Amino acid sequence: MEQITWSDFEKVELRVGTILEAFEFPEARKPAYKVKVDFGEFGIKMSSAQITKHYTLEELPGKQIIGVINFPKKQIGKFMSEFLVTGFADENGDIVLAAVQSKVPNGSKLI
Repeated sequence: MEQITWSDFEKVELRVGTILEAFEFPEARKPAYKVKVDFGEFGIKMSSAQITKHYTLEELPGKQIIGVINFPKKQIGKFMSEFLVTGFADENGDIVLAAVQSKVPNGSKLI
């Protein structure tokens, strides 16, 4: 495993946001949803997430997640992703969202 410095870690903007809406993403190569997330002072951003195995569209709004908000935008088919949704693969390779235990202000940085 490659080691990084504290300075390297500080460059990654891991921020908390609240999912406002989640949508079907039928054009995605692998099953995914589009999510609209409020990152407080950093604005409302859209991304896609391959989280269809563990979550329904109805349960996602209101859930706080952790996203990397300082990557360049990425074109995914006809959709432009504005941040990276973070999560962990379970024993089957399906993604479980990285989230906070208790509500914190949108835009809070992981430290």
